[in-house]
Formats: sequence, structure tokens, C-alpha cells
Amino acid sequence: MRRTYAIGDIHGCLEKLEDLLAKIGPARDDLLIFLGDYIDRSANPKRVIDFLIELQADIDCIFLRGNHEDMFLEFLEYGTNKTIFFANGGLRTIDSYIQPQPFSSHTQVARALPEAHRDFYAELKWYHEDQDYIYVHAGVKPGVSMHQQERRDLIWIRDEFIFTDTGLEKKVIFGHTPFARPLIKPDKIGVDTGAVYGGCLTAVQLPQEVFIYSYR
Repeated sequence: MRRTYAIGDIHGCLEKLEDLLAKIGPARDDLLIFLGDYIDRSANPKRVIDFLIELQADIDCIFLRGNHEDMFLEFLEYGTNKTIFFANGGLRTIDSYIQPQPFSSHTQVARALPEAHRDFYAELKWYHEDQDYIYVHAGVKPGVSMHQQERRDLIWIRDEFIFTDTGLEKKVIFGHTPFARPLIKPDKIGVDTGAVYGGCLTAVQLPQEVFIYSYR
């Protein structure tokens, strides 16, 4: 029987990711849905992307875009958002791509990206939907159908989504906002448990809604 797992924000925490996947033990016909924020804040963003690219060669994976990937892509293209990108841990990602060279410009970083990484970032999805659930990085604007959602809300929204009923027929699985333990409400489940801040990395098996944790 095909199993589905949604996995919260990784933020460069490679050891926790490896440990979590070892606990899940995904089979070829399972589906892993990653909810975004693979990079920034921790030491191994590039190695996390390498790991995920290798993983999808063997396991069916869906990778969603987080606000941190969105900031990185904007930085690579224009370099105009350096202040906010760096304030959100972007230097960790830059260093992982260009070390031991010192940082000089966004074009330097763009040139350093392997082609497989360029493709990975370019193919990130804004959300995914199946028969029972909607998967998204940050959440949704309450009362708005999925095809009318603003992309910025999908990767940035917090309190308005978390504290308001979505009005959607399907339960929303999301990351982005860290909790000490998974947030479980009738219309939503939050699985960002602050791995990069010393918390665990969390996955939820669906539709059973069973949680798997890595504290590595």
C-alpha cells in the first residue's frame, strides 16, 4: 500500500533529515512531500539539496517552494533583496555554495550553482493537492479557493491562517511556523517543529496522521 509522508522545514539540518528518512524507510512506491525551506540558517544547505536530488532518483518526491527558496531565487536573479535574505540566514546558503571563496556578488553565487540545483529550485511547486489534503509551505488565505490564492500567502502567511478556519473542504498540511510539537486542528496540521532551532524534524504519515520525529 502506498504511503504518503509530509516533511517539515529542514533548513540545512542534514543529519536530522538523514535520520528521519532512515526511520521512515520509504519504499519505491511511497510518496514524500517536502514542505519547503530546505536551505538557510544551518551549515549544510547545499548538501541537503544534494541529498534530496539523489533521493528523488529512487523515491517519488514532491518538493514545495518555501519562503527561503523564494528569497534565494530572487537574490540569484536580482541581488536586490540582500538585506532581508541575509537577515533570514541566507549567508549560510551562500557560503555552502562558494566556500572557500569570499562572497562578492549575487552573480558569483548564481554561477556556482550546479545545473542539477538550478533545475531543483526552478521546479519547486507552490502547493500540492490530493484526495484528502492540501500541502503548502506556510498556509492559505482563509475563505479563498486554491486557484485564487496569492503566491505570497502560500509561502509567508502565519497568524491569519493559523487562527482562522480555512473554509476549505480538505485539511491543510503546512510548515513555516515552528511549534514545540505538531499543531493539530480540525482543518490543518503544522509540522515545522523548529529543527534548526534545536527542535526535532517532523514528518506526518497520511492519512493515518501518525508523526515521526528526528532529534539527531
